Amino acid sequence: MTNSHQVLIVGGGTAGLTVASQLVTRDDAPEVAVIEPADTHYYQPLWTLIGGGVFPKEESARPMAEVMPKGVTWIQDAAASFDPDNNTVTTAGGDTYGYDYLVMAAGLQINWDALPGLAESVGQPGTGVVSNYSYETCETTWDAIQQFPKGGTALFTEPTMGVKCGGAPQKIMYLTDEALRRRGVRDGSRIAFMKAKGALFSSKPYEETLYKVVERKDIEVNLMTELTEIHPDQKEAVFRNLETEEETTIGYDLLHVVPPMGPLDFIADSPLADEEGWVDVDAETLQHTRYPNVFGLGDNSSLPTSKTGAAIRKQAPVLVDHLMAQIHHTTPVNGTYNGYTSCPLVTGYGKLVMAEFDYDKEPDESFPFDQTQERYSMYALKAYGLPRMYWNGMLKGRM
Repeated sequence: MTNSHQVLIVGGGTAGLTVASQLVTRDDAPEVAVIEPADTHYYQPLWTLIGGGVFPKEESARPMAEVMPKGVTWIQDAAASFDPDNNTVTTAGGDTYGYDYLVMAAGLQINWDALPGLAESVGQPGTGVVSNYSYETCETTWDAIQQFPKGGTALFTEPTMGVKCGGAPQKIMYLTDEALRRRGVRDGSRIAFMKAKGALFSSKPYEETLYKVVERKDIEVNLMTELTEIHPDQKEAVFRNLETEEETTIGYDLLHVVPPMGPLDFIADSPLADEEGWVDVDAETLQHTRYPNVFGLGDNSSLPTSKTGAAIRKQAPVLVDHLMAQIHHTTPVNGTYNGYTSCPLVTGYGKLVMAEFDYDKEPDESFPFDQTQERYSMYALKAYGLPRMYWNGMLKGRM
């Protein structure tokens, strides 16, 4: 073993850096190290608006060295395997690190190759295949919207499995509709949402509003319909109805794809994983169900809630509280996590429904007004307020 740390955090994304900041800014701060290979940190919630032409993609990126909390040891390497019985993590570079407490915040894996035709076509000129789910491709969505022909077909997909930001697949659809209307090419064109799940949105009060939005915008909704293959040379997409097994091939001019996602292989293959490959943590305390000195949050965790930065904002203080209580052999004072998550549902330029709900999909709202309604104030919060709160608040351990 080459090194050992009191608290070792795997992952320098939103979850990892938020927890690290909250730990090292305490009066009783423990010694903290973060394992993270990337040079750049991304504010991914902005990628929807980048795809909609509101911001350049550079707005979402900052050097990792600038956002790594002061006082944290940055191990610029990738975690590769775990030995929780001996409290060690081994990296891709071959080093082994010990820990007293481990925080798993490594995110998830986007499986571009799992869908035939996707990896070689997404973001490539002339294919019409785009996705807001990567820094490299999010701006190509706006390019495709600008090139969309009058009378064309735009398809937006959402797969069966849970994905980052469950509302993102339809936010860009609403922006596309409005952008095409501004260009004067919406009349005679077809916009369709091809969703593999059985509901337009998981929380009913907000779903009722979204059905009004799709009706107003004349958007076709096809539930239980999953994208199974893309033929980019012919600009055709193959879909399967999950109830009837019937397959349908549809020609498109713009195909926004939400790629298949799943647990990272090095976690799924480790003793930390549950049966599905996620870090197996208690839904309320975020403590591992078998290794009490291990905690997990965010996208890599088994928490049965939407995988969003807003969820992490509520998870992080609970995790830190329970972790510090264990270090000091005291009782946690910050309560438990109730599954809170938020989805700022962009329904157009200047329009947004701020959905906030808990494990039971019941509203858990922050503002003293009806949040099921579309509002400019909530759009302004997402576009201009939340990014500042993220860079200057969450990543600094201030919220």
